[in-house]
Amino acid sequence: MGFVVRIIVNAVALAIATWIVDGIRLTGANGWANALTLILVAIIFGFVNAFIKPVIKFFGCFFYIITLGLFGLLVNALLFLFVGWLAGLINLPFQVDGFWAGFWGALVVSIVSFLLSIVVKDRGD
Repeated sequence: MGFVVRIIVNAVALAIATWIVDGIRLTGANGWANALTLILVAIIFGFVNAFIKPVIKFFGCFFYIITLGLFGLLVNALLFLFVGWLAGLINLPFQVDGFWAGFWGALVVSIVSFLLSIVVKDRGD
């Protein structure tokens, strides 16, 4: 159940990012297509954060330390771009146009996900 709650929280955060950030777009045919796209992108986002991000943190540990964690902003932006690219590979109507859209999108998703996770607790907490 916790997995489903995290996916929904990330989908809502992605929806807010597409609404706020220029350069992040949903181009589905209707609202249901966009909702399904957000859920699928949230699943991709979850897998990327679960499997690829720890590897980058391990190998980039030095850069995290010398930049006092600011390197994480770069990593998050690039991973957000990567999620957009993966979504494009499987023909999902989700687009991220460039580094700055990825940067601001990752920042919005991080903040909104954090705030929503405070409000909506899953049973595992």
